[in-house]
Amino acid sequence: MRRKYQISAFCLVFLFSSLPATADEGIWLFNAFPRQAVEKAYGFRVTGEFLNHLQQSAVRFNNGGTGSFVSASGLLFTNHHVGADCIQKLSTAQNDYMRDGFLAASQPDERRCPDLEVNVLRRIEDVTAKVEAAATPQTPPAEANRLRKAAMNSIEKACSASTGLRCDVVTLYAGGRYHLYQYKKYTDIRLVMAPEFGIAFFGGDEENFTFPRYDLDITFFRAYENGQPARIDQYFRWSRTGVKEGDLAFVPGNPGSTGRLMTVTELEFSRDVSYPLIHRRLQSLIAALETYRARGAAEERIGQENLFSQQNSFKAYTGFLSGLRDQALMDRKRAQEKKLKAAIAVNPAEAAKFGKFWDELSTTYAKYRTFYAPFWLLERAAGSGSALFQIARDIVRYSVETRKPDAERLREFAESGLPSLEQSMYSEAPIHPSMEIAVLADYFAFTEKQLGAGHPAVKAMLAGKTPQAAAQACVESSKLAGVAERRRLAADPAAVRASNDGMIRLALAIDPFARQLRQRYEDEVESIVTRAASQIAQARFAAFGGSEYPDATFTLRLSYGAVRGYRENSGKPVPFATTFAGLYPKGRNREPYIIPPSWLKAESRLNLQTPFDFVTTADTHGGNSGSATVNTKGEVAGILFDGNIESLPNRFVYTSRQARSVHVSSEAVIEALRHVYGATTLLRELGF
Repeated sequence: MRRKYQISAFCLVFLFSSLPATADEGIWLFNAFPRQAVEKAYGFRVTGEFLNHLQQSAVRFNNGGTGSFVSASGLLFTNHHVGADCIQKLSTAQNDYMRDGFLAASQPDERRCPDLEVNVLRRIEDVTAKVEAAATPQTPPAEANRLRKAAMNSIEKACSASTGLRCDVVTLYAGGRYHLYQYKKYTDIRLVMAPEFGIAFFGGDEENFTFPRYDLDITFFRAYENGQPARIDQYFRWSRTGVKEGDLAFVPGNPGSTGRLMTVTELEFSRDVSYPLIHRRLQSLIAALETYRARGAAEERIGQENLFSQQNSFKAYTGFLSGLRDQALMDRKRAQEKKLKAAIAVNPAEAAKFGKFWDELSTTYAKYRTFYAPFWLLERAAGSGSALFQIARDIVRYSVETRKPDAERLREFAESGLPSLEQSMYSEAPIHPSMEIAVLADYFAFTEKQLGAGHPAVKAMLAGKTPQAAAQACVESSKLAGVAERRRLAADPAAVRASNDGMIRLALAIDPFARQLRQRYEDEVESIVTRAASQIAQARFAAFGGSEYPDATFTLRLSYGAVRGYRENSGKPVPFATTFAGLYPKGRNREPYIIPPSWLKAESRLNLQTPFDFVTTADTHGGNSGSATVNTKGEVAGILFDGNIESLPNRFVYTSRQARSVHVSSEAVIEALRHVYGATTLLRELGF
């Protein structure tokens, strides 16, 4: 739940056609929310006004999470771990806001994040017909794929020009539907309050994806426009009563990706090929960062957020793989697929049209297995963990792509998305050469091990050096820490080609191989699966009315569920909530169980019976982090920050027997602001 997991998954839209969603299941589109199901299960009538309030009050943090407006003056509420990237970038050796926390005494003291953007979804438009009109059924798949992407670029560009909003064409059902999402964008985001990392992530990686928990995983920011706090019409007010067991809760957020609609072929590919490689890469990077942080106090501080992020992803993939290696889960998937094949076989026309579909997928994924590793290592996850490499690659590609017609560009360089890309590319965030060298050296060594020392891309990146020496040479010869140099190079492809900057030379060395692999992927895999998925989607919509939800796409969705405890495998009951009283006995004189001094001093002032964290059956996933937990009055009753370990296989099959989403209580936030942090100004703004 801590991050939006960056995973490519073709989510084909048919596996659950014969089975209705179970109670509380669903990551629902706002324009297709099952109001009647909620009313039937909980007796609460969801109105259009209620949905609009949730949609307009929720925001997307473009670094991979969710948040909400909680005041008319642009005050934003999200998780500490969603805000940690900004908090880390604002921290220095003298002012370590990750370790010590931060509280602005007044608005002038709020600190601007160097590259944070938040989006508010204003409007959704179905543009399926416009995208599909770009190609005919007779168009070869690879060409059709290019034409559809060109159409998406054109739709986005026209929308941004006419509205002034950020416009994204979102692919749903792997090509069965295309929706245009229009966002109000805020790029001046300032830090207002953050607790200490020690209480925001109490229990650390040991207790990540577990419950019971005692985490105050919260942060407050403020959105500004034209140098002034943004004026907000729709925002969540704060609940004064919190939650009790059995309460209905809504969670508006931006889940990153799920695989509920994946075929068995795709699940087996993830189980056997893609996820194990990602898992190994994360394990290697974590080891490198742990070694780096052990070098000294400065390195320990610099590497904290990077390590935290990688550890979180590693634990998530551990859970995903556990689900895929569960024979019962896979048998359930096979049975569902078999049932659908039988349903299609009943109709001769459908059997003739779709009967070869699974064989086509099997052939496509067999081909994908042969080049997935180099594609992922050189294109999709190249230089992971390195800020400098991402900047260098962006510059190299920006200088070329922005000189092409918009319809011919790589999707991430489409005209409508350039302002957001440029904000990231020209960020003033600090670059730490020592960590860059450590991370790049590990990437080089891992890639060499996976692809072999003789692979031409490995030879190009190492240039005859050891991984450590190559990384050192690339970083130490680079001037990309300076934003002026980045702008100079990005504006001139000739300057990029002539540059002696080590990071630019590295990006140029890898780019031909990466582009070739990306083209092969798009032509031989993506295009085939998209075509097939689109055809099946049309048949499915005709048969079942299109009432099922699509897999997650890091766009706004709405989940709901009950506040409810559960039983462990041993039968031991797990209460729905923890209280402050449970925190102090867990304190230790070692990480990650060191209670911050501010909390030790405040113990006597706190109401120790205040609910701390609680769980619900809401269907949430990575990217939902920071989502407000909203009661039936439309108030903040908590904030989602995690799921228990039993929830991770929900990526593929939803269950609510033990799987739970984990939230910080709204009452805990107020109690801490009042008695631990003395945040009277912030409390007043929240209505207390």
